[in-house]
Amino acid sequence: MEVLFWVGCAAAYDLRLQAIARAFSDIMNKANVDYAILGTKERCTGDVARRMGDENLFQELAQHNIKTLNEHEVKSIVTTCPHCFNMFKNEYPVLGGNYEVTHYTTFIYNLIRDGRLKIPEKQEREIVTYHDPCYLGRQNGIFEAPRDILEMLGYQIVEMERSKETSFCCGAGGGAMFETTQRGEKINSIRGEEAVKTGACTTMTACPFCLVMMEEAIGSLNQTSGSNVATRDIAEVVNSLVESGSK
Repeated sequence: MEVLFWVGCAAAYDLRLQAIARAFSDIMNKANVDYAILGTKERCTGDVARRMGDENLFQELAQHNIKTLNEHEVKSIVTTCPHCFNMFKNEYPVLGGNYEVTHYTTFIYNLIRDGRLKIPEKQEREIVTYHDPCYLGRQNGIFEAPRDILEMLGYQIVEMERSKETSFCCGAGGGAMFETTQRGEKINSIRGEEAVKTGACTTMTACPFCLVMMEEAIGSLNQTSGSNVATRDIAEVVNSLVESGSK
């Protein structure tokens, strides 16, 4: 196989987020990528466990995954989740898990660049804003690939007040997605307001956790303010527009 697609917990179990995994699979099929998945052999990378302090559980999950990946002689991994991407890139090597890991936005950008995906003739589409996932942007320095893809598809990007190196969390990181806000304003509500203030028709992101948090926040704002801002993952947008390339 050319690459292993690491589906991740979010896209495996959440009905809304399964659409991201399906969209990315469709994209790889269009590009004739020879890929595989682990199916039931895949376990959580342990990101949430480690962030919330359960180091024993993280070690157990990581060692299982490394053993499984090595048994299948996996060399290259692509993920749709920046949390999984960060674990494989920065935290698994210490435990002996050394792989070439790519986030799907970089992977798609390369497929378009190499002619394996054909984008439609450039036309002006709606104005969008892009939310930088923490583990993709500030933690791993991937800012341009998602934006380049959107611009190649004809979208005009208007940036939020806080973006790229100074971006703001969606509120899901560190296990906070599974916590109940005890005081103060919810983080995703703050970020949702920043997105709506741009005047963009759609908020784009490239992380399943961010998608959930932004959909919740912007959906609430749409109801209370009368705005009509959509939230979409880049994989969904790309899949709806690109065609098979020449290679």
